[in-house]
Amino acid sequence: MTPLIETRGLTRHFGGLKAVEAVDFQLEEGEIRAIIGPNGAGKTTFVSLICGRIAPTSGEIIFAGRDITRLAAHERVLAGIAYTFQITSIFPRLTVYDNVALPVQRRLLKQGRVTQAALDDGVADALARVGLSDRAATLAGSLAYGHQRLLEVAMGLALQPRLLILDEPTQGLSDGEIEGFIALVRDIARDATVLLIEHNMPVVMELAQKITVLNFGQVLAEGTPAEIRGNVAVQDAYLGTGHD
Repeated sequence: MTPLIETRGLTRHFGGLKAVEAVDFQLEEGEIRAIIGPNGAGKTTFVSLICGRIAPTSGEIIFAGRDITRLAAHERVLAGIAYTFQITSIFPRLTVYDNVALPVQRRLLKQGRVTQAALDDGVADALARVGLSDRAATLAGSLAYGHQRLLEVAMGLALQPRLLILDEPTQGLSDGEIEGFIALVRDIARDATVLLIEHNMPVVMELAQKITVLNFGQVLAEGTPAEIRGNVAVQDAYLGTGHD
């Protein structure tokens, strides 16, 4: 079966810094995959390469059998890749409804049918999935931080992506919000493939079907949560260093 995402020798250098170095990676459709590793391991750079925010120094990125290595970020969105940022990227002066309406409109334009009813339905569905239906008229900037994070996920879901990339999604969430987030990701995974960067190891171990560990820009290990938990090299590099 063709992987949904595959990278071949993916590399990104910043001057003398080897942020990502010759990474071969495969992600199957329908999977929930976590990427973990120490700070500075290259995690955010790696997913930024996949979503097109930065260009690789060398290597290839294949999405659904198509070479997207040189495709612009907005073209990758249209191809089915949605990305939520480590720091919220909502539009604080717009309402919650309008924040979600923007990606819904983009999706509908691609499909060639933008109507108010379709727009309303798309927004309502995305907000319902993240539990923000009652906040549609609220200014996004006035939401609590945890709700802003959920709004950003709703904006990603509104695109109906094949691949949803979540960068530190539980950062700043309360324990109760984290429990809700875990249920949300499992729900999302019924329709989309999920790739998440996450420092909260209980969340990673509970959610991920497979874990990829990066260290110094390279893949240190890959396997099931049980395999990663028992990997001595991972314990030395990451799990045993006092990280969350």
